[in-house]
Amino acid sequence: MITLPFKKKSSTVALDVGSSLIKVIEIDHSGDVPRIVHFGFSHLLPEAIVEGEVMDRSLVIDGIRECVEQAGITNEKVISAVSGRAVIVKKIVMDKMASEDAQEAIFWEAEQHVPFDIDDICLDFQILREDIGANQMEVLLVAAKKDMVLDHAGLVREAGLIPLIVDVDSFAVQNSFHLGSGAFDDGGEEADGEKKVVGLINIGSDVTNINIISDSCPLFTRDISVGSNNFIELLRKELGLSYDDGQRLISDGPSEEMDEDSIREIIKNGSEDLSLGIERSISFLKAAEDAEGIDEVFLSGGGARIPFLKEILAEKHGMDFSIHNPLEGIDYDEGVFGEYEEELDKIAPLLTVGIGLALRKAGE
Repeated sequence: MITLPFKKKSSTVALDVGSSLIKVIEIDHSGDVPRIVHFGFSHLLPEAIVEGEVMDRSLVIDGIRECVEQAGITNEKVISAVSGRAVIVKKIVMDKMASEDAQEAIFWEAEQHVPFDIDDICLDFQILREDIGANQMEVLLVAAKKDMVLDHAGLVREAGLIPLIVDVDSFAVQNSFHLGSGAFDDGGEEADGEKKVVGLINIGSDVTNINIISDSCPLFTRDISVGSNNFIELLRKELGLSYDDGQRLISDGPSEEMDEDSIREIIKNGSEDLSLGIERSISFLKAAEDAEGIDEVFLSGGGARIPFLKEILAEKHGMDFSIHNPLEGIDYDEGVFGEYEEELDKIAPLLTVGIGLALRKAGE
């Protein structure tokens, strides 16, 4: 089952399985402010998951178990997520009808918009605007290849957990953003009354989620096969680094003996595919007449803190780029992050998907 963004009020466990890291987070919603009560972090070997595909199932299952044990979580029911080319998120226009009638009609509509066989996908939808004129409505369509969703759910089960929801990474990022940023507290309007258009770019190890939103409504959502591993490989090639040294460089920044200008140039060259994804997003917004551009962009994920990347993208696209902190607007128990307590600013962007998922609960 794939679900769309919604608000939640009870304790929830989220499992975020990335290509290089597994994160598990439990959030308690019983107070006035969501509170993180359990957290676990587990590293995966590079060969465990390659380009989003599980290559060594046992390594991933062991990583999930280790992560859950480290966090001290006893609740077996978890919310997880998928992303990549096998996930399609698209805004469509269809004849106006009640939600229960749309449930059946959406399958016919999906056949016109999804490049997969209708029998091979998991499908969900949400009505964004019930009346846009001409007896039509605007609907957000979400589809994912069934075998990918079932395989992911099976992986979770083999680790001894119960997959309550399989969601979509980009929606989790949006959920986290709305909690902490306050970007839409004023209705999301600029001084001139125009709706603010915000780009949420979550850079994982192998996949980057691009989600353009306005007034809480997704305008454009797309996953591209670019991630921090692309930058690591480029740095390894140009500087002769090991994988671990390359990973350390993009995480901690260049050491004193390194030439920062050279590294900046390498990062700039490596950012071309990501920049192209941003440019295509803007082109789509203009073609659909949804917006003329993006007002500001928030980076998250493990690649958010790649040295010089934020400044390079801001200069290239002429927009404000910031790093999203998913811990804003949320409480957490003292000591819950253990050894990572002293470097929360560094690891916070990595928690965005997990926190966004843990802000949800099945059945609402």
